[in-house]
Parts: sequence; structure tokens; C-alpha cells
Amino acid sequence: MIKMFKEACTNLLLACIFLYFGHGTSAPTYNYTTTTKCLKEPLGTSYGGGIIVNPEFNHNIEGWKAFGQGKIRERISQDGNRFLVAHSRKNASDSFSQKVQVEQAKLYTFSASVQVSEGSEVVAVVFKFPTGENIRAGDVIAAHGCWTLLKGGIVANFTSSVEILFESKNISLEIWVDNVSLQPFTKEEWKSHQDKSITEVRKSKVSLQVTQANKAPLTGARVSIKQTKSDFPFGCGMNHNILTSTDYQNWFASRFRYTTFTNEMKWYSNEKIQGHENYTIADGMLKFAKENGISIRGHNVFWDDPKMQPGWVNSTLSSEQLRTASAERINSVVCRYKGQLIAWDVMNENLHFRFFEDKLGENASAAFYYTAQQLDPGTMMFLNEYNTMEYSSDEASSPANYMKKLEEILSYPGNANLTAGIGLQGHFGSGQPNLAYMRSVLDFLGAPGYPIWLTEVSVGIGPNQAQYLEEVLREGYSHPAVQGIIMFVGPITAGFNETTLVDNNFNNTPAGDVVDKLIAEWKTGPLELTTDDQGYINVSLFHGDYEVTAEDNVGSSAATLGFKVTKDEPQAFVQVQIDT
Repeated sequence: MIKMFKEACTNLLLACIFLYFGHGTSAPTYNYTTTTKCLKEPLGTSYGGGIIVNPEFNHNIEGWKAFGQGKIRERISQDGNRFLVAHSRKNASDSFSQKVQVEQAKLYTFSASVQVSEGSEVVAVVFKFPTGENIRAGDVIAAHGCWTLLKGGIVANFTSSVEILFESKNISLEIWVDNVSLQPFTKEEWKSHQDKSITEVRKSKVSLQVTQANKAPLTGARVSIKQTKSDFPFGCGMNHNILTSTDYQNWFASRFRYTTFTNEMKWYSNEKIQGHENYTIADGMLKFAKENGISIRGHNVFWDDPKMQPGWVNSTLSSEQLRTASAERINSVVCRYKGQLIAWDVMNENLHFRFFEDKLGENASAAFYYTAQQLDPGTMMFLNEYNTMEYSSDEASSPANYMKKLEEILSYPGNANLTAGIGLQGHFGSGQPNLAYMRSVLDFLGAPGYPIWLTEVSVGIGPNQAQYLEEVLREGYSHPAVQGIIMFVGPITAGFNETTLVDNNFNNTPAGDVVDKLIAEWKTGPLELTTDDQGYINVSLFHGDYEVTAEDNVGSSAATLGFKVTKDEPQAFVQVQIDT
């Protein structure tokens, strides 16, 4: 039966590969549309423009000047709306600018409505510091004929003047901008917003009533509420060391219910020698995870980095041979773990690298997604990438380019109903994370409704590592578009030597203290309450599974039941009946 199943998978796979790759490397031209709303009129100014002078250009160009070698002019639409135009541009940064003062440790959110004079093109906002440092603080694909919202932000590492300007590489286009805003926030204000969002997004109000058998409300009943499972996936990467270390097993299983194998499902781990597959370690880790109720993200089917292929793939295979080998690979790994995983990172780092595109044609990634979904239709398929939210200056994986790639994959024949997910790795450096930019990215990528997971969160070694890890995790957890977080962190004995949660003796590091604190904070602790004169208790509970025990006020009768709190029910009602 197993052999027949594998053959069926192989036949389906080969049909898919040759149908969608064809036999040459030429590729069709893709048509894609951005998922950012395209509006006839620009959105109003956020925060009244914040610290921007003349944000709506109601006073001609007051506060603004031409930047670079281009020219600027005011323009008035047929409806009487005033906006600014950068034209006669000779360089990407030729636009218009305004100088503002930023204060150390404050977070600044930026927004503007943008348009270009024809076609469509990426437009970015750039913050130019007196030190010569230029920070690309956000971008969007702007189109002619409509206004698109460009969002971004910075965290000021020192008090300084800064010049805000716009950038587009296609110098033949004019840049049109309206309703510019730059709003400062203290860290305390930012944290307050996070807490408010967590309450709104991750919790629901629950009215619980205790009654007697005749439905009469029971006043003064003692009620115990205990959360048994969280609905939000918050997990940790896992590697092969867990198979041989009891301490690692106990540490992991006591904390996490979600994981990603860091290397053990990758092609170079499963097939070091062509034709000799070995899934022993991955199977063992899968067994451990199942025994401990741990869900697994599949990582990964393919890695687009040419340096991260099995040695025999890079050195010996022609394009035709690679086409066959990749068909066998996707068939092997996806069929083997079909129905046992909650996600697949089908393509890893598809924006920075193009190994398969160069060998097999521009439609390589789209065909892999189509095939993976056919082989494992119940599992979500992710595009997994780094620097999209953690490093604003990496243009290759900018939010605009990420969305462009995802739209190309989804527009490919057969992929319209792909269960797509957005995977943002989140490998932050040792410096202050740019939470304002991170939030703008999550806003932008979350707008179309695809689930976002932070898939490999880590923070570089530095004196504030634990603090910065907490800031990143809080920002992700508080955002409504984020539906899961996996950290690539762990014990030092397992080789996690950048963001380490426990030392050689499995004692917590400061980063480990942060993770344990957040696990406890994002779960409703045991509650001991008493019903009012109508038999009610009103509480706000994190989403998840619960057990409630109610006891009458003299301790003679009690009842226990389980219930679930979900995001689909912002106001839930639970009734417990006691036979008295």
C-alpha cells in the first residue's frame, strides 16, 4: 500500500512538473497587481501630519524644497486637491524634502499618499541623517491614476535633524505625493498601544453564569477557571540534539507546542548522496513532537540559495537533470509528511536568490507551489524570507517586492486558490530593532488577509539582547495580522549560540527569562472568583481551551466542564449547572 501511494504521488508530481515547467527555460510574462488599495483620492493625513510642516500642501510648497537635481511644483487636481510633484529627475533620489528634528529613543511612524506619472513603480521614503547615513524607511508600489498609501518608520538612536525625501529608480517618472505624516511616540506610548491591541486581538470577554438544576442563578458560588491550551502558536526551533538529550527534551516539551526543524528537513540533510535518501533524524524528531503534542512547520522543500543545495546538485546536474531531481525531491518530502505538518516553507529565501529560476525558468517557484499544494492539499504553503521586516535597507526583500513575488506565484495557472501564507524570518541584529518599520510592514503585508507568521525570530548578541527580543516578540504578538511566532533560539548545548535561552546546565539566560515571562503573560493564569447576585462572573480571557469548576457556597455540590474561547466570539457566554 505504501509503495502504491508513493507511485501515485510520483505520477502526479511528474505530470505537474512537466506541465508547468515545460521543457525549456523560457518563461511567460507575469501580470500582477498589488494588494494595496488604489484610491481615486488620497487618504487624509494621519495625526494631522504630526511634526511635518504643510503636510497637505495647502500652503503651496511651504516647508518643502527640491532635493537633488530634479525640480518640484505644486499641482491641483480637478477636485481642487493640492499635491506636490517631483519632475525632470536625473537620479533616483531627485524629489522633494523637508528637515525635521527627531529625538533619541522615540519611535516615528511615517505615511504619505503617493502616485507616479505613468505605469507603476516602487516609491520609497528615505531618512537622510547629517552623518551621511541614509535609512530607507518604507516603500510601496505606486501606480498612475490612483493614490497608494506608503507607510514606514524609524527609531531614533540619537537626537538629530533628519531630512525626509522620496526615491524611485525610474527617473523618467514623476513622483506625486500628498498628505505626509511623521508622528513621534515614546516607548511607553508604544507599549501602551501594544497592550491595548493584545486585549482586543488575543482575548475575548466571557460571561459565565452558575445556575442550579432549576435554572435559578446561584449567588456566591466559588468558580475556578484554568486555561489548558493557548490558541496562539508561539514556538521554538528544534534540532537533532533533542533526540539524544533528555534535558533538552524536558526543557522543550515543558514550554512549547509548536516548532520548526532548523535543518533536518532540508534537501541537503535528506539526500547528501544522489538517490540515497535518509529521513531517520527528521522521522525521530517528528515522533518526539507527536508524542508531546507539538505541531510542526515543514522547513523547507527548496532553498533558492545556490550555496545551500546538496553538493551533487550544484556540481553535476544539467537543467533537465535538475528538473527531474527536483520533481523527485518534492515528491519524496511532501508525500512522506503529508497531513502531518501545519505548514510548508515551499521556497526559502526566494527574493534574495534564484538558483531554480536560473536553471528551470522564471516559473520554477510557482510550479513548486502548485505541486506541493496538489500533493498535500490540507497544508498551508509559505514563502519564507529574511530582512523583509527586520532590515529596511534590503531592497531585494522589501515588502513591495515580497508582495510582488507572492502575487506572481498566485497568478500562475492553478494557484489562484493556493492556501498561501507569509513567512517573515525575523533575524534581528544586535542594535535597537526598528519597531515602527516592523509595524508598517505587518500592516502592509497583512492588508490582503494572508496569515503572517514570524518564522525564525532571533536577536544578535549584545548588551540589550533580552530587551530587544522582548520588544520584537511583543510587536509581533500584538499585531492582528500575525497568526504565529516561531523563534530560532534554544539551549547552548544544542548549538544555539546567538540567541541562547538556557546555559550548559539548562538554567535560564536573560533571554530565556523573557520567553518564560511572555509564555506566562500570554496565558490566563488560574482564576478563583465568586458569582454575583445573578450568578454571573464577567472576565476577559486569552483565546484557548479552558476548564471551569463551580462549587456552591456551602461546598456541598460542584460541577466541572470545558469550554473554548475563540477570536470568532468577541463576547462569549458559558453556563455551568450545579445539582443542589
